[in-house]
Amino acid sequence: MIIWLASYPKSGNTWLRSILIKLLFNEKDMANNGNVLKDISKISSYPQIKYFEGLSNFSNKDFSNKEVVMKNWIDSQNNINQKPGIKIFKTHNYACKLYDTNGNGFSFTNLENSIGVIYIVRDPRNIITSIKNHFSMDSYEEAFNMMENKDTWLVGDREGRIPEAMSSWDNHYISWSRFPKNFHLIKYENLLSQTEIEIKKLKNYLNSFYKISENEINIEKIIKSTNFESLKKNEEKYGFEESVSDKSTGKKIPFFNLGPKNDWRNLLTEKIAKRIEERFGKTMQKHGYLN
Repeated sequence: MIIWLASYPKSGNTWLRSILIKLLFNEKDMANNGNVLKDISKISSYPQIKYFEGLSNFSNKDFSNKEVVMKNWIDSQNNINQKPGIKIFKTHNYACKLYDTNGNGFSFTNLENSIGVIYIVRDPRNIITSIKNHFSMDSYEEAFNMMENKDTWLVGDREGRIPEAMSSWDNHYISWSRFPKNFHLIKYENLLSQTEIEIKKLKNYLNSFYKISENEINIEKIIKSTNFESLKKNEEKYGFEESVSDKSTGKKIPFFNLGPKNDWRNLLTEKIAKRIEERFGKTMQKHGYLN
């Protein structure tokens, strides 16, 4: 069965994965050179080509066809679950049901394949700067248009990736919040300000599925090895396979850009901040992002 580590892009998913592997894997199973970012691959991304190859609807290997991708979501997860045990997959897909041109509906997942969700949410006023940087966009306007569009798909930008149905920032959260089993919400801002408390909550959640020995968990060490500066130094020293290239220059864009310094109050114009608040106000209010 699958536990989804779900989030809208640039919400702290990678940081959370680095914490998860520290909770779930012994130090002896980690990269010997201390490269935390290499260990992150222990929690695989979904969807990827390797989980879809061999499926009947993928016989033409048209991995960029969105309709073909959605027709194979469940079949690919059925295959993944042929191997017993609990698996955690990172995804930016939203928990949707989409329809093909003939009106046939296809769900992203179902209760036969999925047993829980860990969802990390972040203030969209801070996400927008990271989105703009990560996707080398020309303006905040372009980033905002991506975040508000309910039909947004994240197109595979690296080898092995295929399209993800992402939708808008609020649709993404709402879709996953309705998952009926074992939903665990983490607010990025709480993970930043009270890291130890949030890690303990996460550990308690994981204890329902895994045996985590108290003697093997050093939360202080986990916090130190997975904080923003540590991950940024790892990327500078070893690189990071999930970083992308600038569309115009071809140069690698640092995956870890501003981190805790990403404060919308210092970065956004009043106009952009207001547009975000007006568009996503109801969901932002729910998480205490608006007074």
